[in-house]
Amino acid sequence: MIYRIPFCLIFLFSLISSSQEHHIVGGILADANDDVIAYANIVLIDPEGLKPTIGATTNESGIFIIEGIKTGNYNLNISYLGFKSYSRDILIDNNIELGVIYLLENIEELEGVTVIAKRPTVKRYVDKLVFNIENSTLSNSNVLDVLKQTPGVLVSNEDITIKQSVPTIYINDKRVYLSSREVQQLLEGTSATNVKSIEVINNPSARYDAEGGAVLNIITSKNIISGYNGDVFGNFKHGTEFPKYSFGTSHFFKTKKLNTYLSYSISPRKDFLQIKELINFKEKDGEHDFITNSSWDTDFNRTEKSMNQNINTNIDYELNDRNRIGFTMMSLISPRDNTKFYSDSWTKVFNSEGVFTSFFNTTNKKVDETFNFAFTLDYIHKFKKKGKKISLNIHHTHYDFASFQNVDTDYFLPDSDNPFLENRFQTFTSQLIKLNAGKIDYTIPINESGLFDAGIKVSDINSDNVLNQFTIENASIEEDIPNSDTFLYDETNYAGYVNYSNKWDRWSLKAGIRIEHTNIKGNSISTDQINNSNYVKFFPSFYFKNVLNENNEIYFKYNKRIYRPKYNQLNPFKYFLNDNAYVVGDPNLKPQIDDVFILGYTFNQDYTFELYYRHEKNPILQFIFQDNDEELLIYKNTNTDTSISYGLDFTTYKSVLNNWSLYILSSIYYYKNNFFLLDNNNSLFTGDRWSLYAEIANDFTFLKDKSLIANVSFVYWSPTNDGPTDTSSRSGLNLSFKKSIWNNKASLSAGIVDIFNTQNFNTSTKYLNQDSFIKYNRENRLITFGFNYKFGNSKLRTNKKEINMEERVRLNP
Repeated sequence: MIYRIPFCLIFLFSLISSSQEHHIVGGILADANDDVIAYANIVLIDPEGLKPTIGATTNESGIFIIEGIKTGNYNLNISYLGFKSYSRDILIDNNIELGVIYLLENIEELEGVTVIAKRPTVKRYVDKLVFNIENSTLSNSNVLDVLKQTPGVLVSNEDITIKQSVPTIYINDKRVYLSSREVQQLLEGTSATNVKSIEVINNPSARYDAEGGAVLNIITSKNIISGYNGDVFGNFKHGTEFPKYSFGTSHFFKTKKLNTYLSYSISPRKDFLQIKELINFKEKDGEHDFITNSSWDTDFNRTEKSMNQNINTNIDYELNDRNRIGFTMMSLISPRDNTKFYSDSWTKVFNSEGVFTSFFNTTNKKVDETFNFAFTLDYIHKFKKKGKKISLNIHHTHYDFASFQNVDTDYFLPDSDNPFLENRFQTFTSQLIKLNAGKIDYTIPINESGLFDAGIKVSDINSDNVLNQFTIENASIEEDIPNSDTFLYDETNYAGYVNYSNKWDRWSLKAGIRIEHTNIKGNSISTDQINNSNYVKFFPSFYFKNVLNENNEIYFKYNKRIYRPKYNQLNPFKYFLNDNAYVVGDPNLKPQIDDVFILGYTFNQDYTFELYYRHEKNPILQFIFQDNDEELLIYKNTNTDTSISYGLDFTTYKSVLNNWSLYILSSIYYYKNNFFLLDNNNSLFTGDRWSLYAEIANDFTFLKDKSLIANVSFVYWSPTNDGPTDTSSRSGLNLSFKKSIWNNKASLSAGIVDIFNTQNFNTSTKYLNQDSFIKYNRENRLITFGFNYKFGNSKLRTNKKEINMEERVRLNP
């Protein structure tokens, strides 16, 4: 967005000699949302026909310059497909800077058919990449499926990453603060029907919260006409084992002052996961050598049943032209009756000579329940000066999570059907989080192209975490006191920022700094251990761009980011997954601090190269560690020492033919992580690897009215490394179609995800006395069908937006 700041052409004009007879006219073209419009036609016509028609085309930044204009009266005509034409009479007797010219979207009814021009699928700006999905094959999908095909975004298991770092999710420039798992549940239950585009912002300014790496901003359409409309949607997927469904409806109503939005979705589904695990427990043989003492070979099957429900509403009311208030509620509900996990595993035990000595069977039945409610009240006041405004925001989150698991393990000798040992235990965990926050943001234009904004924020988090473990012997249940605990966590954060941006001729600058002061108190009741800490961190950001000429641009970006530990990573108690594995947190975890540098070059507006370097201090990692003496697997949340990564990215988006557009992204990068060895005096060990990520996407339109759209995409990841763990290569080929029907009021979609079922992978950890191999087999190959029907005023656009708060991203899944 350009925030209605006109491009300053005065300095450029002064560099170009002009006589009294020849002049220059320039400006910027944008739409009602302040998005620049590239490749629009600008024409100057002499009404009397005495002078030749002269014109130009806007570049990728929406800028146009017309040179060599003779003195006289002209009619300025601007046209771009999908927008109303713009026309005005002007007298040109000198160099003229027209500033920002806004075009209105053209929505016409032709014989009952609504015709809206389809925008390009991918558009790259210097500071962000915009993935437009409106009217594409993806608009019948859910938002998580859209992210899986968004250029540069990797969705794998429960992680969303960009350039090997975790991004922050925003919706309509407002942050969604949920755990990684809940973010995926929210996005999977949200229809993409009303999503306009996905913005990938690799270098967030100081205005954005310092938490997280890049920013993924999901932009929805907006209400522009009074009236009512709505839609219903449904999606069906089927993998190798179980079907997955999602249904939902959205409703929008707008009057002159009131703008409302309400949506509900439900996602009943079953998911299947199969794991093959091989662990070699080792003992020391000499000073540096290790030999295998025993080996465990496990086949693990898990079925997960869920039915997440999302209810979201937004109400905006314009008090007058300069004041607006709004209320937003977001809720995610996962009732216990429909959130169940069942796993069954068989483990064969071999001795040091490879002889089969015993086996054991473990069943785990788990029930979860989540109630997550978030409320936001905001107020915006616009001053008389154009662009000057102040906004206030108050937020509250109530998060209530509970889980109960029952684990039974039977141990057998090789030739026996009767167990020689039985072990039973139960675990109850709960987490109650209350989050309150308030912030104020102030924005003021300094001159024609300069902008200054500043703000402050205060947040307070209170988290109560309970774990009660019980052992069962002879039908008698007793609490396992050493493995039960209550952990209380309180955090207060104070933040302030200033940000400045400006443009001079061919130069653009954005610079800012954010300061955060954090107080933390953690209290383990069972051990009476209290941990207090506080720290002050500075987060500068800097960006500049130089337009060398019409075909060449260079830019440089730098920013500092923070990753605070999630609340469940701070819990010090042991959560046993079975007799031989448990997860444990660390209340003394330090925040991870990243410094990111990017140097970019764009050629001919189509080809972009980026060199980047990232330094991570105190990376937070869930370390899978073998306790060889006790034959245990420990999933420990800990800080490693440092990590660095650097690489070269290349992207291009080209229209090959009128009905075929092509997008290519490739990234070759090096990643190195220095981590501490938990059982070797915390000495340092290094894991590193060169890796490649590549993506190619093709978009096709068919039929005369372009009502049939197809997308073919392919993604490849070479083997990667994350500290002690190496991950194998993966790839995926996807195909999807969308057909508009019933005068464009409905659409059908179909497709296949991961056609050749090549997205499954394996991981290995092998160094010193650590030796494990895990192979994952998920339901990645899916046949998909989707349906959407719109009713009411078809010209209406939604004001949909979502609640966000910085600290919500750290909620326990």
